[in-house]
Amino acid sequence: MLPKNLEAIVHMPENLTIILASVMLLGALIQWVSWWIKVPAILGLLLAGILLGPVTEVIFPDKLFGETLFSFVSLGVAIVLFEGALTLKFSEIKHHGSVVRNLVTWGAVVSWLTMGAGFYWLTDLGGSLSLLFSALVVVTGPTVIVPLLRTVRPNQNVSNILRWEGILIDPLGALFVVFMFEFVIFGLDDSLLTFLKEIVIGCCVGTLAGILLGSILKRHLLPEYLQNVFVLGFVLAAFALSNQLGHEAGLIAVTIMGIYLANTKDLDIQELLSFKETLSVIIISVLFILLAARIEFSQLEQIASIALPVLGVVFLTRPFVVWLTTLRSNLTWQEKALISWVAPRGIVAAAISSLFAIKLAKEGDFPGAELLPALTFMVIVVTVALQSLTARSVARWLGVAEDEPTGVLIVGANPFARKLGVVLSELGFKVRLASQTWSEIHAAKMEGLDGYLGNPVSTHADRNLDLGGIGFCVALSRRPDLNMLAMMKFRNDLGRKCVFSLVDDRNLGDARKDRSVTTEHLRVPGLFGSDITLSKLLRLLTAGASIKVTTLTNEFTSAEYEEHYGERAIRLLCVDDKKKIHWFTDEKTPDLKTGYALVSLIMTEEQVKAA
Repeated sequence: MLPKNLEAIVHMPENLTIILASVMLLGALIQWVSWWIKVPAILGLLLAGILLGPVTEVIFPDKLFGETLFSFVSLGVAIVLFEGALTLKFSEIKHHGSVVRNLVTWGAVVSWLTMGAGFYWLTDLGGSLSLLFSALVVVTGPTVIVPLLRTVRPNQNVSNILRWEGILIDPLGALFVVFMFEFVIFGLDDSLLTFLKEIVIGCCVGTLAGILLGSILKRHLLPEYLQNVFVLGFVLAAFALSNQLGHEAGLIAVTIMGIYLANTKDLDIQELLSFKETLSVIIISVLFILLAARIEFSQLEQIASIALPVLGVVFLTRPFVVWLTTLRSNLTWQEKALISWVAPRGIVAAAISSLFAIKLAKEGDFPGAELLPALTFMVIVVTVALQSLTARSVARWLGVAEDEPTGVLIVGANPFARKLGVVLSELGFKVRLASQTWSEIHAAKMEGLDGYLGNPVSTHADRNLDLGGIGFCVALSRRPDLNMLAMMKFRNDLGRKCVFSLVDDRNLGDARKDRSVTTEHLRVPGLFGSDITLSKLLRLLTAGASIKVTTLTNEFTSAEYEEHYGERAIRLLCVDDKKKIHWFTDEKTPDLKTGYALVSLIMTEEQVKAA
């Protein structure tokens, strides 16, 4: 409890700016710490809000913001839903197997009905609120699942299913929740016509806004520096217009609008996604702290009596639905068991539950609606915390955790990166290339390599760049700044000893010898040697050099290899008899033994003479 004089100072209207700035800074710090210790940020944000709200009573959002809180939350949720909808491409539902398709379509409906029935019989929420609450907790959170998979490292079958389920059910589930809210507000008994009117208005405005905005973007009528700001204004305008035409049609409109843009041919939305993701991080950080701060101890006491039944329904429904949706699949029972266990809830559930609770409270005819945020936050905290702590052990116990990952993520898809990727793939290693250049990724896929089109250090990459089975990251991009950022990012995911980068051309000569050029804690080993740069490798390839694999034997030892190739060979890496990669760097030269496969760039005699 705050002293009365301090409480008065904290809640003075003129201090609102300071409080908002402090909450934003706190949210950013929590995001940073969560990234550093590899814990989902949503946990820290919700716990910080509860600490600042009901525990210490430092913040009372309703007193601070008054009626504007509803508008702020509404606009924030609209942006979050639009950004999530931008990631839904219907083609991806078809291309990721029947299990994923079943889980995000009829499987989600079965989950909703099963949990709704359970909540109705075991709680006092009533029929309508039970169905709404079950719709809220159907959606698993991709921003929670993706970091979790990196820690758990399940086999490829489980990893793909869980990752794509989270990505695809996010916008589909959000749309479903909004439809369910419309049903709760209007009800079939009240006015089926009004209920359908809200849905039609939202779908029509969203589609028309998507067509108009898509046409503007495809025709390049906006300068690049205005695109993101214009789209943001356009989305919020469509949201406000829909709500003006139909009482609660705005959320449907922005979700439909995002889905339409995501599925429009020949429309590049990568930059748009990057901007919206950055904006969503800011909004989510502030929103979750403020929304969690609205929870009251009386609500926590009320949900205490139904906490175990609610969690029991949530945890028992998941295995039932997974069993149904995987009946005709080739998954083993161990894989099904892990999929059943890993289903943390996330952003969509937390954001929409609070917004709908405020709206239902205004309607006045929905007793128990004020408990929705507390119940939803409880499910989020328990599922995220419990599954984050136990999923790795469960995966190992079931025997579906991968061994030490040996695959290679190559940042860049230039000709040398592609040649190296092909060789590694032929040696049996998983290879994934990441580049923002479409022509390079297209060329990589034509050579049979797996490619990610986008910035590998973006939030979009966090959700869509699959690191399953990846144990190393080598930065071979033409952009030294991107190489450095990739090293900083992936050494936290993969480990300091598993990230490597080529020496930057700008760091040759005296700068290379001066270790102060690069801060020591940011420095990573220079691939292939202290004088090997990307421009040199590309120049050698163009002039006729080639990458060759040589297996060392008793008849052809490393000494004989050196005698045969001499200065013609730039040693890149070797693979030992246990299928582990050892990289040649400016700091380390691996010991070569019989049975090792040595990968080198072999120059022509003319190239050696020219050097």
